[in-house]
Amino acid sequence: MDIIFLRELKIDTLIGVYEWEKRVPQTLQIDLEIALPSSRACQTDDITDALNYADIVRHLQDVLTSRHFNLLEALAEHIAQILLNEFKAPWAKVSVAKLQAIRGSKMVGICIERGQVK
Repeated sequence: MDIIFLRELKIDTLIGVYEWEKRVPQTLQIDLEIALPSSRACQTDDITDALNYADIVRHLQDVLTSRHFNLLEALAEHIAQILLNEFKAPWAKVSVAKLQAIRGSKMVGICIERGQVK
């Protein structure tokens, strides 16, 4: 199985259950591991056979800046479903963290895996 990854992607979004969190964007750090639908790009060296990192990031930025999530769990699940359904990844691991949300902690977050490992 071939996996692409994105590390430490920063996106500002509305996240949280408190009233101020529904008005003030917070920076999230997102790490992704995404199984490729096929290994064809390894043989062809053609971007049309690969998952385009830029398309994934652009799509996630559009989605996360346009809506509010109460929980990191729901946000991570939404990202995973985008990767599985819209980008046809057979498996994805999504880590989402709020930066400096808890005093004395650099970040807090969740990591989920969805789909089937080949």
